[in-house]
Amino acid sequence: MSTRFGPDVLAIDAAETAAGIERHLVASTRGLKRRGVVVGASGGVDSSVCLCLAQRALGADRVLALLMPEWETADASTAQAAALCDDLGVDYLVEPIGPVLDAAGCYRRRDEAIRELFPEYGAGYRQKVTIAGGMPTEQRIPYFNLTIESPDGDQRTQRLPVDVYNRIVAATNMKQRTRKMIEYVHAEAKNYAVLGTPNRLEYELGFFVRGGDGLADVKPIAHLFKSQVYRLAEHLGVPEAIRAQPPTTETYSLPQTQDEFYFGFPYPQMDLLLWAWEHDVAPEVAGEVVGLGADQVTWAYRDIVGKRRVAHRSLMPALTLEDVDVSERR
Repeated sequence: MSTRFGPDVLAIDAAETAAGIERHLVASTRGLKRRGVVVGASGGVDSSVCLCLAQRALGADRVLALLMPEWETADASTAQAAALCDDLGVDYLVEPIGPVLDAAGCYRRRDEAIRELFPEYGAGYRQKVTIAGGMPTEQRIPYFNLTIESPDGDQRTQRLPVDVYNRIVAATNMKQRTRKMIEYVHAEAKNYAVLGTPNRLEYELGFFVRGGDGLADVKPIAHLFKSQVYRLAEHLGVPEAIRAQPPTTETYSLPQTQDEFYFGFPYPQMDLLLWAWEHDVAPEVAGEVVGLGADQVTWAYRDIVGKRRVAHRSLMPALTLEDVDVSERR
């Protein structure tokens, strides 16, 4: 059992951490025999930190940022990403993916599923999916709710049947997979590597889409807790407008935080809970630090185990009948 657990366990030397990541980016790019990196810039803190680190490590002329808004992307997010690129002197391209998603049926498939619960859902409506019941603070079996908002602002919420939930998620996951497809188009054209932006919470607890934002050649901040990413953002001079906004999914049209969709806790608590679980901190000790009862922490630990299973499955290579040696040397 750890006896050192406290709010300061996630403290980092931001300058030293940044320098280490920058060295890693240089070595990784060379090792992959790539000339630079492509970064999908969303206007969020994770991609902004990765963009800054790549620019510092490789130089602005070897970094290409891609801004890939779709029809439900907040205009402010795209504007923030563009402004950061300008500040860094990094070239960027705007690749709107709304038409691609529309042609592939992303919005249609999602809306058809939504109308099984809300037949009136249509033009001008907005929506989001949120976790319920399974919040560690509630200690019940999890389920998901769907909330819709009419054009006049009236909101309604219903519990999602599993089949409808699966169809909505399958459709909206096309957003992440389409963005990754665009990133690789540009990366291959320039002989660049694709830089992934997941932080440790997302990477370790499975908050990514297989073949989408989970796919990359280099993931420079996957070892950093979200709190540490924010500390790094401050050190790197990421604009306050980006650092001040809550982490969102950027998937549904209604405002939606990551904790209400997946994690169950705001990131400062979730970071500490994950660290405590990894270091075998007793639930009653962890609870005193994060402000929860021992039974709630025990439930949170179980939830972490379940989410890590999701991450493991999502990161697994394809299954083959026999092992095939694909190493460069034999």
